[in-house]
This record gives sequence, structure tokens and C-alpha cells, in this order.
Amino acid sequence: MSSTAVPVPNVVLQSSFSMPVIAFGTGSEANDNDTIKAAAVEAIKLGYRHFDTASFYDSEQPLGEAFAEALQLGLINSRDELFITSKLWLSDNHPHLVLPALQKSLQNLGLEYLDLYLVHCPMSAKPEIRKFPYNEDELLPFDMKGVWTSIEKCHSLGLTKSIGVSNFSTKKLEQLLSFATIPPAVNQVELNPSWQQKNLREYCKTKNIVITAYSPLGAKGTSWGSNDVMDSELLKQIGHAHGKTVAQVSLRWLYEQGVTFAVKSYTKERMKQNFEIFDFSLTNDDYQKINQIKQTRKMNGPATFDLSDILWDGEN
Repeated sequence: MSSTAVPVPNVVLQSSFSMPVIAFGTGSEANDNDTIKAAAVEAIKLGYRHFDTASFYDSEQPLGEAFAEALQLGLINSRDELFITSKLWLSDNHPHLVLPALQKSLQNLGLEYLDLYLVHCPMSAKPEIRKFPYNEDELLPFDMKGVWTSIEKCHSLGLTKSIGVSNFSTKKLEQLLSFATIPPAVNQVELNPSWQQKNLREYCKTKNIVITAYSPLGAKGTSWGSNDVMDSELLKQIGHAHGKTVAQVSLRWLYEQGVTFAVKSYTKERMKQNFEIFDFSLTNDDYQKINQIKQTRKMNGPATFDLSDILWDGEN
């Protein structure tokens, strides 16, 4: 580890592997390969070891180039020092396409295995259509059991150390757990102070499923996000009391809930600030303020029509 790198706590998954609680996220509406590669190398210098990508993000190849450069520069001694998460997109969410999709992700990343492979969403789309968002007539019935069996096969082949899901509600998790030989180690969902998902968090805790939060700061500046978190007066008050930013307060709140999270910033100063959350704790008064924040889901799902019933079952 470089002299400027900051150690990040790990959480132990039910697969027995350790996962850094902070991930460097690479999902963006305007990804540029050179920018992603440079940011990832800088992230490794700063201490990031968990990198979150997906086939749909188009960030796997530049990330792979960044990992190779980090090895060449001696920033890491081996690939084993990194924790790499990728995801299966809806157009590949079919039993016979899972293995080829994972193999393509590994090829893009220049890796022999992933640390974590996630079903991106409990939905399937026509294989020839890879887009966002989808129209209703472009979606197909989701063969959850068939897809998960194929995911488990990828695990048994040693192509991924752990397996999990994303955007799964408690009902979807119940369905999956009813037949899964290997339970999901992680459920990656939208979660932040303005969408706290208390019921889902409690359910996952009882099932030993670690939650990773995407949009942990509300995805301000994106087409699907909002300013609810970053412009929250309550969070600003808490931050002022602790000498911390709103982002740091929000990430600290997630950490104290036992939630891991993927942060997306390619600005060096903000990348550093995301680590500066382990030197303070929130008070009871802070929690009372956070509990007052109006709850609004930002991400409806990968479609042009309302997916609330499919993805979230009206949960909060």
C-alpha cells in the first residue's frame, strides 16, 4: 500500500470472503475511458481496494487497464489485493447467457475471476436489446431460478468468489432464498438518508445478506437522482456540529447501519473525503434529525414505465 493510502474496514460476507465497506463506483451517464482509468489509478493510490462495475457501465475495460497499471507501478503487489464487483445486465439475464456474459466481463477486465458477481436487476430483456431505459414490450419473463442456477455454476467454476443480487426487494429475496443452493452474499440497492429502506435492511440482516448502497448521496446531478441528500438542511446542521460535510455525514450514517456503499466521484479531494468518516460518530440527536428526512425513492428502475410493483413492492 502506498504511503498516502488509507486502510478501509472490511465486512465478512457469508461466503467467508472479506469485502471493503467502501467501493469506488463507476456507473455514470457519461463515462470516458481515459477519465475512468486515471481516476481508478488515483483511487488505488488513495487506498480504494473495492471497485464496482457492470457490463452495462462500459467501465470494465478501462478499470482492467487501471489494475494492470497499478500492478506495473507497484501500487499493489497482486490482483488479490483488490475486490472487484461486476453485474449481469438484463439482456443477459437468461440461464444460457450468464456464463458467456461473465466470461466477457472477465475478458474486459483482464481478470481470471471476480470477487463478486451480481444479478443487476430481477428482470430480463430481449437479448438483442442492450439499453437503458427499456420499454415494456422489450422485457421478457425473468427465470429467476434458471438464472441463479447459472450464477451458482459460475461460482463452482471459480469464476467468481461470491455471488449476489441488486435491486431485489424482500419479496424477491424470499423467492430466491426458497430455492437457492448458495444464498446471495450481497444485495446492492438504492439507499441513502432520503431513502432509508428500513424494512429491507432489517430483513437482509436476519438473512446475513450484506447491503451495498448505490446512490448513497442521492445521485445529485444525474437524470435519475435528486438534491434531497446534499441540500438537506438537517444533514448540514449535523455536519456543522461535527466539522464534516453532508456527504461525510451521509456515508457515516450508512456505515453505522452496517451498510457498505459505492461512491462515485473522480475528484481527488472528494475521493479522499469519502474515507474521512471513521473518526467521528453520530449522536442520538443526529439520528433524530436523520429520521425526520422525507423519504423519496429516486431510481424507479431500468424502464420507461412504473416498476414499483416489480422491484420494490411498495417497501421503505
